[in-house]
Amino acid sequence: MKAESLGNLLAVLQTRFEKNMRRHEGIKWADVQARLEAHPDKLRVLSAMESTGGEPDVVAHDSKTGEVTFFDCSAESPAGRRSVCYDREGLESRKEHRPENTAIDMATDMGMELLNEDQYKYLQTLGNFDLKTSSWVKTPDAIRKLGGALFCDRRYDHVFVYHNGAQSYYGARAFRGWVKI
Repeated sequence: MKAESLGNLLAVLQTRFEKNMRRHEGIKWADVQARLEAHPDKLRVLSAMESTGGEPDVVAHDSKTGEVTFFDCSAESPAGRRSVCYDREGLESRKEHRPENTAIDMATDMGMELLNEDQYKYLQTLGNFDLKTSSWVKTPDAIRKLGGALFCDRRYDHVFVYHNGAQSYYGARAFRGWVKI
């Protein structure tokens, strides 16, 4: 990344970190910044998360390894990742009206993983997310082999886990990702 872009990204991440201390109590920005500077290759992932509307923020810190975990923390599913099927197999199974991409392919290209169901539920303990949208989550192989895929949202002050065919896509559904640095 160019120095100016790097500086802008770090400033955005620091501002978000400081505004949302409840998400990472006991973690210091200096430790996060040191970790980011020690792993500049991961800044590309955070930049991609940010540029697609994910608003990545720190949600965990491993005191033994120093690793820091970022989740997409945008209030609604990231706008730059909506209207995608779950995976390539789902996309290829559509006979018409194919979207441009898939959640799995986009996450892989960005260098991150989709949140799984447990991670999504943990995210919801840190705030209220996806009140108007929904997010694909990592689907267990047994469900995926049968053609399904899971997505989650928050309605009526409750976190719901649903299913759809992996070939489905909607304008209000994207995916949330995570990266450990």
